[in-house]
Amino acid sequence: MAVPIPDTAAPWRDPNRPIPERVDLLVSQMTLAEKVGQLGSYWPRDEAEAEGDTNVAPMQDALAASDPSFESASASGLGHLTRVFGASPVDPATGIGQLKAAQAHLTGQTRLGIPAIAHEECLTGVTTLGATVYPASIAWGATFDPALIERMAARIGADMKALGVHQGLSPLLDVVRDYRWGRVEETSGEDPYLVGQIGTAYVKGLQSQGIIATLKHFAGYSASKAGRNHAPVPMGRREFLDMMLPSFETAVREGHAGSVMNSYSDVDGVPAAVNHWLLTEMLRDNWGFTGTVVSDYWSIVFVQTMHKLAADLPHAGALTLAAGLDIELPETGAYAEGLVALVEAGELPETVVDTAVRRVLTQKAELGLLDAGWTVQAADPATIDLDSPGNRALAAELAEQSIILLDNPAGLLPLAAAPGKIAVIGPVAAEPRCLFGCYSYPNHVMSRFGDGSMGIAADSILDAVRAQFGADAVTYEPGCPIVDPDESGIAAAVAAAAAADVVLLAVGDLAGLFGRGTSGEGCDVQSLDLPGVQPKLVEAVLATGRPVVLLLVTGRPYYLGAARGQAGAIVQAFMPGEEGAGAIVRVLTGAVNPSGKLPVGIPAGPGGQPGTYLGAPLALASEGISNLDPTPAYPFGHGLSYTSFEVSDLVLSAETIAADGELRVAVRLRNTGAMAGSEVVQLYLGDDVAQVTRPVKQLVGFAKVRLEAGTSARVEFRLHADRTAFVGLDVSKRIIEPGWFTLWAGTSSVDLPLAGRFQITGGAVRDVTRGRVLTTPVKVVPE
Repeated sequence: MAVPIPDTAAPWRDPNRPIPERVDLLVSQMTLAEKVGQLGSYWPRDEAEAEGDTNVAPMQDALAASDPSFESASASGLGHLTRVFGASPVDPATGIGQLKAAQAHLTGQTRLGIPAIAHEECLTGVTTLGATVYPASIAWGATFDPALIERMAARIGADMKALGVHQGLSPLLDVVRDYRWGRVEETSGEDPYLVGQIGTAYVKGLQSQGIIATLKHFAGYSASKAGRNHAPVPMGRREFLDMMLPSFETAVREGHAGSVMNSYSDVDGVPAAVNHWLLTEMLRDNWGFTGTVVSDYWSIVFVQTMHKLAADLPHAGALTLAAGLDIELPETGAYAEGLVALVEAGELPETVVDTAVRRVLTQKAELGLLDAGWTVQAADPATIDLDSPGNRALAAELAEQSIILLDNPAGLLPLAAAPGKIAVIGPVAAEPRCLFGCYSYPNHVMSRFGDGSMGIAADSILDAVRAQFGADAVTYEPGCPIVDPDESGIAAAVAAAAAADVVLLAVGDLAGLFGRGTSGEGCDVQSLDLPGVQPKLVEAVLATGRPVVLLLVTGRPYYLGAARGQAGAIVQAFMPGEEGAGAIVRVLTGAVNPSGKLPVGIPAGPGGQPGTYLGAPLALASEGISNLDPTPAYPFGHGLSYTSFEVSDLVLSAETIAADGELRVAVRLRNTGAMAGSEVVQLYLGDDVAQVTRPVKQLVGFAKVRLEAGTSARVEFRLHADRTAFVGLDVSKRIIEPGWFTLWAGTSSVDLPLAGRFQITGGAVRDVTRGRVLTTPVKVVPE
């Protein structure tokens, strides 16, 4: 049956009309099947050349639809095109050609001729062949520099725009609650304020290029029981509101994010995908979100198969649609003919479908997809460079700013220009993929093809050390595999270390998916010991007594065992990306002064203590109460420098403020050392007396400040009373209580030499459930 030629002069195609009017006109012309079609998606996958397990989403083989043809799947229209560039290796010309062909079919061979939104993953750069691999998100948190992350995201957005893509499935706003969780590397840390500031900066950068940012995973995903992927989240409403939601709220209200993706997990028995309170009452009614909610891949199917809340897929779809979930990704399963039948049978009001389709069409109109004469807006493939010199320079800068000097007790670092014989030891040193996160294209896709190709140029740490010091000065022994329990190489590593003047011992992770790596989605752990027999390698090399620089290249924090106190220096590099090896060497030699800070604590033991620094008194060390001490080896916010800094002269502008007032807090930062460097001034708040237990201290402001040797600056924070707000006994309200509060200022969550107190006056509790101030503006004034 021939499809009528789309009406290219329809009034809803007129860009001069208001978007709401255009959407109403279009919806009035749509059949029910066409409306539902706009809520679905299609994933053009070609995995014929891949080896072994090809899944890039959970239970992909079991949950994928029965591979209908594109023509069949899009017969009534289509909401999204899934990962045209990201599922299999395609160059820009091939990918753009495939995208144009798919869009041409939609615009020319469906009744209404509505294009689809094309989305891609983009967490560490565009997840496609040959694109720059930036540091992992946990490294973004380590920079404590939102402006730098905004610049990175703008470059990612520009690359996506050049390909004709409309939406990116990033960033993560999840807040780490358990270091055993595999996706720690994809977060920006364990503090909601830091995560919110970093994530909002990413949103602003990506959307500055016209690409829709997608916040994920909304919400609670990172607090799964025992750190297991998708496991239930045993969390009460108060903790959920105070710890898991503020980062998302900031990115919605201040970043104006265009899309949100649901979490797979259930919180207290209610999966996010069916949670009307979360997806509608909180997200839209309270925060004012106007964009689209997209499903995480097959999470609507999970409502039936894993959560057991529906007897079949159409009913699962009806539950999620009614909750406020607009678009099914990565392909249409629940939002299909069966959903149409439920509406026709009166089980689901058509107005629910209309609400979702209006959101989708509004977004398409804002992108220009409904305009007359629209075509794919991609650049000439001959001009596209997805790994440009500018990208690589920024990737290097970000890597440098993220590397953390944990310890340097004897001043082993920076290394001398000619340190003598160097033994590079460890399985991470020779594998450049250890520098990349699990959603980088080399690890996410190229690793499935078994030929060792990465699609980009990237040095290993060993390459970079040899380039710096000369191959003749460097010996290398892996010592052991990253995961396999093979100790046969440890003896050779010990011999090489014993013969060296200095040892660079590189240990850590290789990211992957669903157990194919030691970090990443579905790569959860029971113990926070380093993977495999790497702890034995570390112990054996330290026992040689040679000067050892322990280099941790990881996606999560690990227990360091005897290294703390025995290593000459310890450096933490959280998956620093394709320019990471050179950045590491520049930090080791002093060409770059380290300035990274821990976005997560480093544990003092291997046990799975799920706590972070954000705890009430009894969540922290409790002498005489518990024999277990959760105090970290290195705390949140910690990071050393090759120079020294002094934080002094705390001044509060007032001792009392009103419940809707503001306090100015100023400190002086001085570089007291002999070289230029950067320090992060951190401001923490504690509530002296509250109606519910509160964290002893919580980050409420920070500023990364670069100073030349001998210079100083005033760092001035504007702290609004709203920043003291919390969810009280009535979990439906966020409140500000009158009373006394303590402020601390310093350079980590523990190194806080300055303290002051202020009082919020007035007898009444102030309700700030809606519209509170979310951030603490900061100004740096050089002296």
